Amino acid sequence: MFKSLLPALLLAALPALADDCPSTLKFLKRKLNSEETVNLCQAYKGKTLLIVNTASYCGFTPQFHGLEALYSQYKDQGLVVLGFPSDDFYQEADDEKTTADICFTKYQVKFPMFEKLHVRGDDADPLYRILARQAGGDAPKWNFYKYLVGKDGKVIELFSSRTTPDSEALHKAIEAAL
Repeated sequence: MFKSLLPALLLAALPALADDCPSTLKFLKRKLNSEETVNLCQAYKGKTLLIVNTASYCGFTPQFHGLEALYSQYKDQGLVVLGFPSDDFYQEADDEKTTADICFTKYQVKFPMFEKLHVRGDDADPLYRILARQAGGDAPKWNFYKYLVGKDGKVIELFSSRTTPDSEALHKAIEAAL
């Protein structure tokens, strides 16, 4: 009898688990150049996040080095950098294999990179709609916009493309959030 009740109990518990998840993390996202998906809530709930819209052929693309350095420096304290390639500014590769090669081979990115998505406008991915709303309506105006998201899943601060990963202001904000 217990075995037959277990699936029903698990299904009944799912809405409670979903309600416990911040809106910024209520998504399944596919890893870059992979079929594997990640439940953002399960993977990153309670972490400090730096969510960045990236592009492979942008003047700011070398920021991958600095983002990886940030991730490496703070990951043991709970920071996760999440990269989302976007072609909204026409500077992303057409195919994910090329994007993955640029990220993982050329820039040796180890932080999580996900599927290409839209970050602004009518086609903006729901994740980016939430980020923009929480940041006072500010959608990315260019590639490498950085949303610092606190452990509670709410946007703390938005940093423009011109804010480099080694910026003192960004480091101070991350350290305060951790």
